[in-house]
Amino acid sequence: MLTRLLVQNDWLSVVDYRCTAGPGDAAFTEHHARHSISYVRSGSFGCHTQGERFDLVAGSLLIGHPGDEYVCTHEHHGAGDECLSFQLSAELIDQLGGKQSIWRLGSLPPLAELMVLGELAQSCAQGGSDARGDEVGMLLAERFVGIATQASPARGTVAPRDRKRAVEAALWLDERSHEELDLGEVAAAVKLSPFHFLRLFRGALGVTPHQYLVRSRLRNAARLLADEDRSISSIALDVGFADLSNFTRTFHRAATVSPRAFRKLSNGDRTLVAQRLSKARRQ
Repeated sequence: MLTRLLVQNDWLSVVDYRCTAGPGDAAFTEHHARHSISYVRSGSFGCHTQGERFDLVAGSLLIGHPGDEYVCTHEHHGAGDECLSFQLSAELIDQLGGKQSIWRLGSLPPLAELMVLGELAQSCAQGGSDARGDEVGMLLAERFVGIATQASPARGTVAPRDRKRAVEAALWLDERSHEELDLGEVAAAVKLSPFHFLRLFRGALGVTPHQYLVRSRLRNAARLLADEDRSISSIALDVGFADLSNFTRTFHRAATVSPRAFRKLSNGDRTLVAQRLSKARRQ
């Protein structure tokens, strides 16, 4: 496991984790000293905590609670994963509010509202954005608290073999998210009927295949908006949206700001950061 401390202050620390473990490697056990939110940037892994099993893919969040044990595995996943972890102070947790039980959810599936901020934070970590990583981390934490307090993610009991198929399908979708795909085509790739595939994918990962596909496109778009200067329409088409209006509408619904405003945020517009934090506190 390679780690790199990116930000450290009184409120939070931001750590870049890069794991190269594969199916043949032993499970890795860790204890979290602070509340944390870890955004899965790429790859996949399994996690056991509090008697439950979670499978995390790109866009998922691993939720850490102080003192709890987390056993991470790659027994049926591709080699390695990359995560950006936000480790939060007790004072910040108090200010965020929300139900304390949300910090023992274990994980959240890929949710568009959180993924766009995760990609902005990743751009900060790689030096592709002028936004401040600590401020984006606080935005992500506030959005997480708001979403997790309102609803719990859908989960189901899925056999290990089907969990493996769901993760493989998610990785397959990630590689082809810019293409036109339908449920039958994705189901055929993992040798299942569309109905069976839909049920096991949602049961294992908490979202439907189509939701994951759209969110993968949004995740890629958020990264490109933060890292590149080319036109928004070009980015929309490249990541797989059929037209600019559909992309703008979908992105705004997820990020609560337009693609243009998100780009300003990534360029370090402190006014927009302050507005987002203020709005989140009022909700």
